Amino acid sequence: MTGTPETTTAQTVQHTDRAAPRPGAGRSAGRLLTAVPPPALILCGMLFRQLGAALAKPLFQVAGAFGVTTLRLVFSALVLSVAWRTSLRVGRRALPAVFACGTVLAGMNFAFYQALDRIPMGVTVAIELLGPLALAVVSSRRWSDAAWALLAAVGVVLLTEVDGGLSWVGVAFALIAAGCWVGYILLGAKLSSRTNDGAGLALAMVWGALLALPVGFADAGTSLLQPHVLAIGFCLALLSSVVPYSLEFRALRQIPPRVFGVLMSLEPAIAALVGLVVLSQQLGPSQWVALGCVVAASLAVVTRNQ
Repeated sequence: MTGTPETTTAQTVQHTDRAAPRPGAGRSAGRLLTAVPPPALILCGMLFRQLGAALAKPLFQVAGAFGVTTLRLVFSALVLSVAWRTSLRVGRRALPAVFACGTVLAGMNFAFYQALDRIPMGVTVAIELLGPLALAVVSSRRWSDAAWALLAAVGVVLLTEVDGGLSWVGVAFALIAAGCWVGYILLGAKLSSRTNDGAGLALAMVWGALLALPVGFADAGTSLLQPHVLAIGFCLALLSSVVPYSLEFRALRQIPPRVFGVLMSLEPAIAALVGLVVLSQQLGPSQWVALGCVVAASLAVVTRNQ
């Protein structure tokens, strides 16, 4: 997720991944990743992230959405801390940014999984994308970007038009996740400027995990400690956080953030496809059109504001 706080989806991703973990699979893996075109790395990262979301959804029945969120945050914090050999010692100037970013990170994950528990993946990710899109539009000096924002809004309205209705509680949680993403963009910029490499992200993740632990255990109890639940939770952290961050970090070394932002705008469509194939989540024709509206609006704003 250089310079000022991000005002576009592309810049959002750039700061996020500046604070992402270094690929740590060894020199051979590094050479292999270098041989893969950067756009393919980004698309793979998004695919892994959505596969992680698909893996999380069935686990809700065992550990609940709060419990699954806790598992993801805890294991992600552990893996990132080991990968970066993170020290708990941090300067006073960086502490507020670590606490604030970790709190928002925990809130974003909680809200996202609560939404995912109630509405289809493609819808959840499309609504969440409104956060960075809105920030980009607000920060833009082009009045025409407001038209693209309106198109995205129309797309979200169409997404809610499903047979039998859509859970408005789920929509509300997705909007909360979108708002938290905006906070993470702004706070992530401060965090990356006050800490070294990925240490800031790791520390923020540790704080988010500490906040999540009492909530997760209150909701799921000892079911969180079942071996198969812990194993799935660890895989979830790898798929949803560690692997995507590593791939995207590698890709950002070779391509400009504008290209990164354009590709990231495709994530709602990827989420919808993964939901269809893995979870059999059916979307109607109007919802596919709606996804196209959100993706087109994001693409337009990203490409016009770079």
